[in-house]
Formats: sequence, C-alpha cells, structure tokens
Amino acid sequence: MRVYFDNAATTPLAPEVLEAMLPYWKDGFGNASSIHHYGRQARSAIEIARKKIADLVGATAAEIFFTSGGTESDNTALMGCVRANQLQHIITSRIEHHAVLHTVQYMEQQGWIQVHYVKLLPNGDIDLTHLELLLGTYPKSIVSLMHGNNEIGNLLDLTTVGSLCQEKGAIFHSDTVQTLGQYSWSLWNTPIDFIVGSAHKCNGPKGIGLLYARAGTPFHSYIHGGAQERNRRGGTENTAGIVGFAKALELSYEALDKNKQHILTLKQALIKGLIDIRPDISFNGASGSVEQSLSTVVNVALPPSEKNEMLLMNLDIAHIAASAGSACTSGTAIGSHVLEAIGAKADWGYVRFSLGKQNTLEEVKYVVNTLKEIV
Repeated sequence: MRVYFDNAATTPLAPEVLEAMLPYWKDGFGNASSIHHYGRQARSAIEIARKKIADLVGATAAEIFFTSGGTESDNTALMGCVRANQLQHIITSRIEHHAVLHTVQYMEQQGWIQVHYVKLLPNGDIDLTHLELLLGTYPKSIVSLMHGNNEIGNLLDLTTVGSLCQEKGAIFHSDTVQTLGQYSWSLWNTPIDFIVGSAHKCNGPKGIGLLYARAGTPFHSYIHGGAQERNRRGGTENTAGIVGFAKALELSYEALDKNKQHILTLKQALIKGLIDIRPDISFNGASGSVEQSLSTVVNVALPPSEKNEMLLMNLDIAHIAASAGSACTSGTAIGSHVLEAIGAKADWGYVRFSLGKQNTLEEVKYVVNTLKEIV
C-alpha cells in the first residue's frame, strides 16, 4: 500500500480539473491579450473563471487577481500595500509561512517598515490581547496573520481580528492558502482586505494562485511588464491554470460538508490510533483537537529516541508520505520555525500528517500500525 498523507504540501489533481484544463492546452491556446478569435476564446474562459471564483468566496470579479501562486500573492499584497499606502509598521507572528515572514523581513532590511511580532499563547494561538495592544501602539499598520497554520493546524478568527483592525484603521491581510476551498465564507461580510489562494492546495494545478483585494484598498503591482490583470500583474495569463483553479474550487465547495466530515473522521481515527501506540505521544499546537483546528493537519510529537532521526525515512520505506514540519523544510536539515516558535522540545521527534478527501480509514490503520512498529 502507498499512502499520501502530505496534503498540506500539495494535493493530487482532480480528474475533473484535468478534463476542464485540457481544451486550453489544445485548441484554446490563444493569448488572452490578442483580439482575434483565439485570444477572445482565452479571455472569455478567464473571465468566466474569475466570476465563478468570486461568487464562491463572496466577492466581486473585480476584486480577484490571478498570480503564479500563494507566495506571489502574499508578496503582492504585503509589498504592494506598504508602498501604496506609505505604511511604516507591519504586525505579524513568528509562525507565519515563509512567504510572509521572509517578505516582511526583507522589507525591514530595506528600511521600508518596522516589523512587530504578536505574542503566542501556549497552544500556538495568536494572543489577541497583545494584538490589540500592538494595534493601539501602531494603529495605521498592516496586519498579516494566517487563517490556518500549515504545520500545527491552529485557526484564526478572521472576523475578530478583522474587526480589531478596522477599529484601529489597520489593513488586514491573511494567508488563506490552507483554508481556501475547505471553509465557507463571504468576503463581502468579512472585515478583511487581502486573502490569497493556491490551486494546488485544493486539488487544482500548480503554478496558479489568486489574490483577493477588497475594492478601494490601494496596492502597487509586484510584477511589471504588461497590462494584464487590470494593470496589476504583468505577464500572459495562465488560461488553463485559471480554468483549473475555478473548477477545483467549484468541486471543493460543492462537496464542502461531505469532504470535511470525511476528513474529520480520518483525523479522529488517526489521533486515537497514535495515542494507543503510547500514551506519552502529544500533539503540537491545536492539531490534536478534532474540531478546533484545521481538519487536515495532525502534527505529532514523539518522545526522545534514537529512532526519531530515521523516522521520515522509515515511513517512506513503508510507502508513507508525510512531512517533518512544513513542506518548506521537509527533506532538509533545517528545523521548523513554527515548532521553534511554540517552544517544541529539540530532542523529540515530529511528524506532520496532513489528510485529504481521497484518503481512507484503511490508510489510517496502515499508518498507525507502521508507526507502531517503528517507534
């Protein structure tokens, strides 16, 4: 048996998504900036997809911009917003994805802004009291806090944070890469200025992302060189990718409740099975909670053992794909900045299992039995 439990890193492409994309790799290959038939065909497909995505997330089509992925979208929102609004302060946390952390650190090194890190609660949640204090000290800032943490599964209350930001005149950006397609929302009714998405996290293709920018929120372009995306992102549009992204989100939201319940059942079984292996196993962040964390993520902490160094390799030998920390550090000797930020013990072993709608209870049992033999 082969088991893929690394869905937070990427997800398999849905067959329906591939089918929707194929025509735009064949006959519909035109450049959407061209005025002839082939160009108009591509333009129509892009705008239909844009409208479909906007309807799914409760936004207007004019608020949706296509990019190459979540990282570019984060860079565009943060760098573009800071420059357009002449902001001097960013409030973020030390458990953000590197697409955010490295971007704000770069801007600070360039002398553009000053970065302020909000404190974390013992379980890895954002300390909202400290956030309110920071907003009171630096009111006209940009706040960047992710909705769902890709490593430890903690969830952020977007409405509460967004309301705090509105009250203090701050701009609110959230990396929603892990939650777009998994959680239902209406951006019209959510106090947020920027969210981002990446198609390959919800059974779509790689190389295509989106940026939602609330109407009236100024931001500068990040990539120059063309008038595409209403002069906000230069470069010929990835028509097939855009069509695929829209189809992937459509499928995700059509089966949202069914998929979530299925994944929660798998998560509950996985947590129980891991605890049954040995009672001193624990879980990082909120990931050990079935209801109060990302349904997809279980980050397990194994007590000190000489076997921990070979843990991922032994899982791979058993045909189980998992991750040590986030996808950005798996396969390297670099430790997880998220686990470090929440005070995880250096001598313990850590594995992130991330589940998808295609996984089964049989696979969960196989993983638990294999891990039991290893540890």
